[in-house]
Amino acid sequence: MLIASRNRLARLHYGPNGFRVLSPGDHVLCAVTGVPIGLDELRYWSVARQEPYATAALSVQAALDSKA
Repeated sequence: MLIASRNRLARLHYGPNGFRVLSPGDHVLCAVTGVPIGLDELRYWSVARQEPYATAALSVQAALDSKA
């Protein structure tokens, strides 16, 4: 049986060169803003914190906040 993954939150493992799908879905939520990010649009994440980000600026903001 094929399970549709449209409009489902995916669970990913973030690596240094890409990510691996742990639970199928079509999007993840930005760790800073909570906005959905389509897997085909996901470009920024933290390997150390295992978090996705919608933009490069949000990724930098999260990194700076984690050091405070």
